[in-house]
Amino acid sequence: MDRQNPVMANDIILDSIADGVFTVDLKWRITSFNRAAEAITGVSRKEAIGQFCRDVLKAEICEKSCCLQKTMASGEQIVNQAVYIVNAAGRRFPISISTAILKDAEGGIIGAVETFRDMSVEEKLRKTLAETYSFEDIISKNHRMHQLFDIMPDIANSVSTVLVEGESGTGKELIARAIHHLSPRKDKAFIAVNCGALPDTLLESELFGYRAGAFTDAKKDKPGRFKLAEKGTLFLDEIGDITPAMQVRLLRVLQEKTYEPLGAVDSLKADVRIIVATNRTLADLVKEGKFREDLYYRINVVRLVLPPLRERMEDLPLLIDHFIAHFNTLQQKAIAGISDETLACLMSYDYPGNIRELENIMERAFLLCKAGMIEPHHLPDFLYSHPLSDGRQVLETVSIKGMEAIFLMNALRRNGWNRIKTARQLGIHKSTLFRKIKALDIQAPKGDNRT
Repeated sequence: MDRQNPVMANDIILDSIADGVFTVDLKWRITSFNRAAEAITGVSRKEAIGQFCRDVLKAEICEKSCCLQKTMASGEQIVNQAVYIVNAAGRRFPISISTAILKDAEGGIIGAVETFRDMSVEEKLRKTLAETYSFEDIISKNHRMHQLFDIMPDIANSVSTVLVEGESGTGKELIARAIHHLSPRKDKAFIAVNCGALPDTLLESELFGYRAGAFTDAKKDKPGRFKLAEKGTLFLDEIGDITPAMQVRLLRVLQEKTYEPLGAVDSLKADVRIIVATNRTLADLVKEGKFREDLYYRINVVRLVLPPLRERMEDLPLLIDHFIAHFNTLQQKAIAGISDETLACLMSYDYPGNIRELENIMERAFLLCKAGMIEPHHLPDFLYSHPLSDGRQVLETVSIKGMEAIFLMNALRRNGWNRIKTARQLGIHKSTLFRKIKALDIQAPKGDNRT
């Protein structure tokens, strides 16, 4: 039997690959084009062979930052860079491309190869997930957060004062803005004030305004935040930090719906929806005598408690996707995502700074990662070498299964290894959790009598 033609054999091999593959010579003309490349681009092999690759792919990076050109110049591979191309029908859609050098038997460079994958389905799935798990710019699949989502429209339609409690960085202002945007006041102003950032005298004038001549530099009247938020919503952040004197003034506004600007003799009516927030537990401050009990009961009409990020780690992949899309737009980059190893590192951390800290970590990673995937070395040192609570180090290579084991171990550890409580927190049936514990070979620490 005659030996098969090597060129035909190569075509058969390339056509068996699910990803699009093409090769170019040193003049950037296409020398081979597989069946998947035909399907993705809508250009036949006969039409593609001999053409410049930029005329076939029509990618947004072809003119300014061609991946093949970078690989030919540096000899370094590019892996999974996200770009957009335009197919033969004129439709623009995302692909992920990788490039490498082609050499002859003597080691001389004869061209380059590019593989590419249609990412349309993944992008559509990502958008669907974002729509499914987002609520007024708040992203979560956590059952406790969804309980808040369910009641927020009813809260928004009321005029009651709302108290939002949660650690710093959990998104209290996002919750306040969501309530405002869902309310009949949505067309009026949303005014936010950080009460903990201003001394008492400045906070008073900031909230209530002042009249000309109220003090030495008061040349003309200045409206306060209550006036600016008229018929809208006033968000008072860090309410637990205000002094007893300011607590008295705020109590009067809530009771009588009136206030006096500094230097004024007449009271002004306040038609304002009040939402307050704190990173402290006000009930504890009341017991310690640091917060007025009567004011506490005035603002504690509707109380919303936001869980910290360490108690909703199932949201981490969603939040990471959100920040990748955000920083890609902001910094005009095309970062494809994060590697499994990077996700494992991120999943093993407790985030004392919550979502704000995660955002800062992702912003730093974007500064260091030029293209492709965010890898562990793009993370801060304390994350890259972060030891797990049981003393193990995050491995350099962690599988999806290992990442799931890390996530479940963290959830079990937070709940004192109580399986029933952990299953309830994760929103899954206890039998599902038991099966996962067994399948992932998660062992309880010594001294724990549950199996």
